[in-house]
Amino acid sequence: MTDACIVGWAHSAFGKREDAPDLESLMAGVARAAIEDAGIAPEEIDAGFVGVFGEGFTPQGFPASLVLQSVPELRFKPITRMENACATGSAAIHAARDFIAAGRGRIALVVGAEKMTSTPGPKVGDILLTASYRRTEQDIEGGFAGVFGRIAETYFQKHGDQSDALAAIAAKNHRNGVDNPWAQMRRDLGYEFCRTESEKNPYVARPLKRTDCSLVSDGAAALVMADADTAAGLAKAVRFRAAVQVNDFLPIAARDITRFEGAREAWARAYAAAGIGVGDLSFVETHDCFTIAELIEYEAMGLAAEGQGGRAVLDGVTAAGGRLPVNRSGGLKAKGHPIGATGVSMHVLAAMQLTGTAGAMQLPKADLGGVFNMGGAAVANYVSLLERAR
Repeated sequence: MTDACIVGWAHSAFGKREDAPDLESLMAGVARAAIEDAGIAPEEIDAGFVGVFGEGFTPQGFPASLVLQSVPELRFKPITRMENACATGSAAIHAARDFIAAGRGRIALVVGAEKMTSTPGPKVGDILLTASYRRTEQDIEGGFAGVFGRIAETYFQKHGDQSDALAAIAAKNHRNGVDNPWAQMRRDLGYEFCRTESEKNPYVARPLKRTDCSLVSDGAAALVMADADTAAGLAKAVRFRAAVQVNDFLPIAARDITRFEGAREAWARAYAAAGIGVGDLSFVETHDCFTIAELIEYEAMGLAAEGQGGRAVLDGVTAAGGRLPVNRSGGLKAKGHPIGATGVSMHVLAAMQLTGTAGAMQLPKADLGGVFNMGGAAVANYVSLLERAR
């Protein structure tokens, strides 16, 4: 079995991209740039994997071969579209890693993209609800935000009101996002704004306010992966210490939704595969689609005991200068969440930290990074543990 390394990457700005009118233009902005960053010729790529959630965001279905519009050298190469709700980008990365590990090729291109802002708001909510179990969750008020509002409400009932902690998570991620040149919202909103209901920060799905919810975005990210032998001859390489996928039941009624049990299992398996624990991590990029998700993920990754996730942010553990910085990029909360691009973006930003190329986001210690990307409400759970190889 031949493992794969990340050897090049590219990242677009996230936000309302009026300069990129469609999915094709977003993909074009990163695909060739990632290949050039890896220092290889397009002809050397053996396969491509494209992550697009779609489900109605774009009238153009079947997006795999759109990459050829900007990289025609990939004509006649196998290119496959992957989809796994909000973990679509990580699904594409894992597929590329498996392709290389199976010895089917040496180099793979991964592109994740989504064009969301052209879709009317009510339709966005309906599309996102397809990542939940419609049979029993179709009528939850507030759509997908309502699903996480229910999760937060249930968590509060079990462990007490966590509104202070949720506001602290939002404020931390917005503060971090100021340093991310690609972030959709590069503004430090401050704790008091995030904590207080106001005309500019109303409740979306109680107890979640607008500042508790990630942003509807357009954007793309891409990376190149190569087998270890090929990576050894390139300028930079980030290896996977572990890569784990765990799926859980889709209906939230079928599990204890306040525990994110699939995420816990994914982290546990990744730690076991890598022979490490949470204390060995230098930083984490985690899936803060809503602030309550990041809080519960602290517990799932083993950073805090059950019911104590709020302490991790309130005590400064997850701050940029804390013991385990979480979402130094600003996370989905400030960076934005173009669904197909999110998992790829998280891996790109982690690779930048590990190679010391994260600019203003750079942490002083970045030896071993964790990435957690999930689809649905902790249904498709992906954990990657990454370290610099060269």
